[in-house]
Amino acid sequence: MNKSISSLFLVVFLTLTGIFASAQQETGAVTTAAETAVQVPAEEKFDAKGMIMTHIGDSNEWHILTLNEGTADEKHVSIPLPVIIKDKNGLHTFMSSAVAHGHEHDGYTMENGIVVSTKGLQQAKLFSVMSGAHNSDNAFYDFSITKNVAAIFISVIFMLLVFFGMASNYRKSLVPRGFGRFMEPIILFIRDEVAIPNIGAKKYRKYMPYLLTVFFFIWFNNMFGLIPFAPFGFNLTGNIATTAVLAIITLFITLFSANKDYWKHIFMPPVPILLYPIMVPIEIIGIFTKPFALMMRLFANITAGHIMVLAIMSLIFIFKTPLLGFASVPLGLFIGVLELLVAALQAYIFTVLSALFIGLAVQDHEHEGAH
Repeated sequence: MNKSISSLFLVVFLTLTGIFASAQQETGAVTTAAETAVQVPAEEKFDAKGMIMTHIGDSNEWHILTLNEGTADEKHVSIPLPVIIKDKNGLHTFMSSAVAHGHEHDGYTMENGIVVSTKGLQQAKLFSVMSGAHNSDNAFYDFSITKNVAAIFISVIFMLLVFFGMASNYRKSLVPRGFGRFMEPIILFIRDEVAIPNIGAKKYRKYMPYLLTVFFFIWFNNMFGLIPFAPFGFNLTGNIATTAVLAIITLFITLFSANKDYWKHIFMPPVPILLYPIMVPIEIIGIFTKPFALMMRLFANITAGHIMVLAIMSLIFIFKTPLLGFASVPLGLFIGVLELLVAALQAYIFTVLSALFIGLAVQDHEHEGAH
């Protein structure tokens, strides 16, 4: 029954989309001679791609809403963020409001929410600096508190309040109270179903602080990203720099915790010696493909969820008809609810794989030959 309803809903949605697309094409094709002779200014098209990329990307201001959009009285309401820039002329610090709406300050302005130089300087990128393409003469170094950095501060403060509050309650009583009643079963689940099975009952305690931190950091930020108003609605875990740092931390913990059996398996795998030229490079590459998979899985899944919801909502503005909302809004709401599950699932997967990689590095292989 549920499958039939879902199929019917999808058919109705696609049918409405096709009807409105055909109607729009017919309307554009039928023009009179008088309309051709009189040049009427074309109405500005809705830029769905720009809107989506602006939402999932980072920015130097926290945009809240736009009033009177498309008119002469258009006004953007944003929360300004600190801008910290180092270039050949020294250090520049100011609020993003000083360069908003086309204003210029110290040779910088803002375009699409990003601070850019008006003097031809490029923003320094990591790999460009490493290759020598960018230096202090032709680039500027941006240390600004962007929206994603501010989001990190918000999530860290929230986590500190939650866990310090739980710790304070546990000093008074071992019975959890308040929010601790909700959090304790999750913490025990991470310990009993993630850490101990993958790392071992003797060694798991050492890595529990990291596993709990990374799980709740990803989960909370995934949930915050689904709240459609400031100071939430950011795409922190859909930013590849954030997922890369988390994956690199897992890599460092794995490498620095690895025992001799782990390294022996890398450089002296249990295969015939003639296969060493093939297996050893594969094992070395595997060290780096594991965190790469962690990084890309979290980044791709969270970003895809945001793009799907925004793309479906954009259909209403692309076809310029509220009737499409009868299909777009329920479907977007369904995907939004599905994202609640994805938010927890992706945090769980990242934590499980981190525990698995750490467990492979610290486990003993003394009985491997017996199996």
